[in-house]
Amino acid sequence: MLTLGMPILHLVDAFATGPFSGNPAAVCVLDAPADPDWMQRIAFELGYSETAFLVARGDEWGLRWFTPTVEVALCGHATLASAHVLWSLGHATQSLRFHTQSGVLTCERAGELIRMSFPRVELTESTPPDGMIEALGIKPVSVWRARWDYLVELTDEAQVRAVQPDFRALRKIEVRGVSVTARSSDPAFDFVSRFFAPGSGVDEDPATGSAHCALTPFWAERLDKKQLRAFQASPRGGYLELELKGDRVSLAGRAFTTLRGELTV
Repeated sequence: MLTLGMPILHLVDAFATGPFSGNPAAVCVLDAPADPDWMQRIAFELGYSETAFLVARGDEWGLRWFTPTVEVALCGHATLASAHVLWSLGHATQSLRFHTQSGVLTCERAGELIRMSFPRVELTESTPPDGMIEALGIKPVSVWRARWDYLVELTDEAQVRAVQPDFRALRKIEVRGVSVTARSSDPAFDFVSRFFAPGSGVDEDPATGSAHCALTPFWAERLDKKQLRAFQASPRGGYLELELKGDRVSLAGRAFTTLRGELTV
C-alpha cells in the first residue's frame, strides 16, 4: 500500500467510453477528515458536478460528495471514480467498501468495468410540483417521485434528446434533480435518460449513477428484465450496465484518469 502524502486531486471521467466522455469527477484522498466548509470550497472552486473526498478507515474508506453548492447523500459517478483512483494508487486489490450518508457502498472489479452496489430507490406516481413541467417544456406520459428527485417518463427517445429546460425556472423547484426518460430507439440500449439539477448547482449532469437507482427498477418492471443497458443522452454521453437485485441496484461502468494535481491550500 502506498503512503499518502500531500492531497492530490485526480480528475476522472466515469461511465465513459474513453477520456473526455462520461461524467468528470474530482477525487481527493485525505490523510484525515477535513472541515466540510473547506471541502465545499474546493468543490466550488473546481466546478465539477461532484468532488469526492476519501479518508481511510482501516481497510475501508469514508466517502463524501459535494457539488459546487451542496453536499449530497449519494453519487454514482464519483463513487466509481473514487474506486478507480484507489485501485490506481494501489490502496486496494479487488473490492472496496465505502462508508457514506447512504450506508455502506461496495465496488468490485469486473474486467474493464467497475461494478457498484447501491440501494434501490422506490418510486411513487406523483402530481408534479407547480412549474416543473412548464420549466421542462414537455408533455409527460407519467411523473414519479423518488427519494430526492422526480422521474418524468416521455413518449420516445427523440423527446428526451429535445428537452431544453428553463434552468432558472427549474432552479425554483425544491428537489435535488429531475430525470427525463424513455425507451431507447437504439437496440444496443434499453432506455435513455437525461438529468437536470440546477437547484443543486448542476444544470445538466453528464452521467448520473444515483438517478439510475430509481430508473433501473422503473424500467425493469416495464421491460420485464432485470439486466439493463442505459445511455444518458447528455452532450458527453454516459454508458451504464445495470442489474436489479432485490433492494439493491448494480451499476457498472468504466473510468479514465485525465489529470492529477496537488492541492496547495
